Amino acid sequence: MDLKEFTESINDFLTFLEVEKNVSEHTLKAYSADLNQLVNFWKKSKERNRIEKVSFDNIMRRYVLSLFYKKLAKTTLARKLSCLRSFSHYLRSTGKKLNFNFKSPKIDKKLPITLSVDEIFYLLDKINDDDLPTKYPLRDKAIFELIYATGIRCSELVNIKLNGIDFKNKAVKVFGKGKKERVVLFGDKALRSVKSYFEKERPQLLKEKESEYLFLNYLGTKLTPRSVQRIFEMFRRFLKIERKLTPHKIRHSFATHLLNQGVDLRVIQELLGHKNIATTEIYTHVSSAELAKMCDEKHPLNNMDDIFSVK
Repeated sequence: MDLKEFTESINDFLTFLEVEKNVSEHTLKAYSADLNQLVNFWKKSKERNRIEKVSFDNIMRRYVLSLFYKKLAKTTLARKLSCLRSFSHYLRSTGKKLNFNFKSPKIDKKLPITLSVDEIFYLLDKINDDDLPTKYPLRDKAIFELIYATGIRCSELVNIKLNGIDFKNKAVKVFGKGKKERVVLFGDKALRSVKSYFEKERPQLLKEKESEYLFLNYLGTKLTPRSVQRIFEMFRRFLKIERKLTPHKIRHSFATHLLNQGVDLRVIQELLGHKNIATTEIYTHVSSAELAKMCDEKHPLNNMDDIFSVK
């Protein structure tokens, strides 16, 4: 395979991912960037070597070696190699040959960082709307409430449409990774918060325009994920302990708190929109830590000194 053929195949591959595999926009952008990075590396190698034809196998080995020398994060390196592996599978399915035999690095699983129930309720209930440094406190609190009530992703929240939310049945339709549709439920507290925003602030944000999306910015258009991240950065300032606060950490908190309350892991998998149960199982490690702490504090054997102490 030469450079021209490789480059021409990239667009076909990305179209295949979008149409046939239904991958997310984020994945498409990442894979496009990764493949074009290899194209640029190939072009520079040709210029340095000053020869018309460079062996693809040679280019691939050099490129992968350069990635290791860059000391990229294991997750980034694994994604780039996964992209090349997927591309090679696609090419083989079209009758073209691209050998790729590199193994991805083993990824260290990190336990998700969560907030406690008390911390979340402090942010939602103890801080007055007037104390929030925002022009739209009802919207910002509704966003926080809905993410914690449902565990949806930031990308799913910003794409909620008016025809996708059912106030009567307290349900909302979202589209997850791979544009997979699912319906999640929320409680009375989130319902009151979202309805308050919908009735009082959303009409102001519209400014006599029309929008099919639930959450809007000051221009009356759909919020971006970055805007939602800024909203959580605003709430972070009110935490008594310095720590990062992101929409994804609230999603982690949602799952962990449900598991601590005895909700079945399969139910949590469905609510989070995880394709594989293995992805959801990471929350069992967090809950195990909470369980160990509870046993230390509550188990009778750990209170023997108090029982038999002479008074």
